[in-house]
Amino acid sequence: MALADSQSTRSRILDAAEQLFARHGFAATSLRTITAAADANLAAVNYHFGSKERLIAAVFARRFEPLNQERLRRLDGLERAAGDAPVELERIAAAFVQPAASLARSSNGGVEVLMQLFGRLHTEPNEQIRELIFEQFGEVLRRYMAAFGRALPELETDEIFCRLHFAVGALSHTLLDPHRLRFASADAPAQESLERVIERLVAFVVAGFRAPATGCNGDLGDPSRPESPVTESPVTESPVTESR
Repeated sequence: MALADSQSTRSRILDAAEQLFARHGFAATSLRTITAAADANLAAVNYHFGSKERLIAAVFARRFEPLNQERLRRLDGLERAAGDAPVELERIAAAFVQPAASLARSSNGGVEVLMQLFGRLHTEPNEQIRELIFEQFGEVLRRYMAAFGRALPELETDEIFCRLHFAVGALSHTLLDPHRLRFASADAPAQESLERVIERLVAFVVAGFRAPATGCNGDLGDPSRPESPVTESPVTESPVTESR
């Protein structure tokens, strides 16, 4: 019973933090506000997460770890089947994009909240938090950049990085409302299934990767280290005893 109560408290804290961070931002949401909404206390945050920064990372991990594990599982299978040959581009793109359909379903209507959180991540100037969050995506980005690079050896690493960056943007936009296509024109289908929308997105991503190389010299970070933005200061975590 004690373990069940502990897990219930942890889930309530994550639920409250997810909603409040999305609504008000990371900096403007104090731990006391979160614990009040979760009917918990600061000691519970300290026990389960250790700091506000780690709580933010856990909010993202709860939603995205299953997604990224499925992406890696699919890529592992494709690479085993291909042996020494590169995996086909279409298969790589599908393995990266298609698991997002499960994310959309499992979030119970909360995909919009997740996208709001990502918006906060990119607009609030806290590199320490961004470093913690992007740690979760590091292995996926490294593995898929390598796979895309083997499938498209004519493209430089920075070009692969840019195109994967654009693919993630298209996927995020699609997840906000998978059925938004019905408003695009009078000739659009009344409503397409999520699977069909994802299928069309995969085709779009493949076409983008196959486009002629034009060079990608924008400031998107270090292509050799795509899992996180460049930060010069170490990550320091705020104690949970502070009301932030």
